[in-house]
Amino acid sequence: MPKVCKQRSNLPVRVTALPPLPVRAVLLFDIDGVIRDVAASYRRAIVETVQQFSGWRPEPAQIDALKSEGCWNNDWEASLELLRRHRQSSARAELPSFESVVAAFCDHYFGGDPEGDPALWCGFIRQEPLLVGPEFFTGLSAADILWGFVSGAEPPSVRYVLQRRLGLQDPPFIAMGDAPDKPDPTGLLRLAEALLAARGTNLGPDAPAVAYVGDTVADVQTVLRAREQMPAQRFLSLAVSPPHLHGPGQQEQRRAYEQQLQAAGADRILTSSDQAAAALQALLG
Repeated sequence: MPKVCKQRSNLPVRVTALPPLPVRAVLLFDIDGVIRDVAASYRRAIVETVQQFSGWRPEPAQIDALKSEGCWNNDWEASLELLRRHRQSSARAELPSFESVVAAFCDHYFGGDPEGDPALWCGFIRQEPLLVGPEFFTGLSAADILWGFVSGAEPPSVRYVLQRRLGLQDPPFIAMGDAPDKPDPTGLLRLAEALLAARGTNLGPDAPAVAYVGDTVADVQTVLRAREQMPAQRFLSLAVSPPHLHGPGQQEQRRAYEQQLQAAGADRILTSSDQAAAALQALLG
C-alpha cells in the first residue's frame, strides 16, 4: 500500500513580522481551481480512485454537483461519498475503508512518497497549469494588500505549488490538518489574524477587510460563517468557477455553477483569479 498523505503542515501559523506600513486589505486564496487548474490532477484522482474500487467513472458534472452541496471540500471524503452513492444505486458490494481510499487517491495524485523528493513524483500533480504567476502577488504587496492561502490540499502539495512552482518565499498558508475542513472558518480566521498581527493590528471593527477567493460553495460558506463568528469584522467572498467550466461548449454549465456560487452568498463572481485584486478594490470603494 502506498504511503498515506500526512495531514499536518505548519502549525502554528508563522508569519514574518513586517514594518507597520498601511494595510488596505487582506486577500486570502483557495488553491485548487483558483491558483492551479486541478481538472487533470485532483479531479482526475477522484475519478480514478472511484473507478479503482467500483469500475464506475463519475462524470465532471457529477463531481461538480457533489461539490455544490457545500460539504465535500475534502477530495478523499468526496471520493468515498461518490462510492457510497454509486453503491446505493447499483447494489454493489461493501465500501472500501476510508484509509484504503486515501492511499489509492494519494498514489494516483502524487505517484510517489508525498513526503519525499517532488522530483520523483510521477502522478497527476505534474499536470497542473498555473492560473496566476508570481508577479500577481508582487502586485498585491505593492498595493498594500496582505495575502495568503487557505486550502484543503495536503501540505506537500501546497508547498509544491506555492514554493516550487510559483517561487514564493515562505508563503503564509493553512493546509489540510492545520484547521478543520471548510466551511469551518477557523483556518480563514487564524491566517487573517496572523497576517494582521504581524502588522501590529487585529481583526475587528477597525481592521481592514478580509476577502477570500474560492471556487466552491463551501468556500463561500466559509466567509459567511466567519461573519457569524465576527460580525464586527468585514469579510468578503470572491468566487470563480473552476477552469474546466471555461472551455468551449461549457457556457451553460458555467452559468449554472456561477449562479450557485452567487446564491450561496458570494459578493462578486470573477471570470478569472487574476481579477481578484481589481474586484476587491471595487468593493472597497
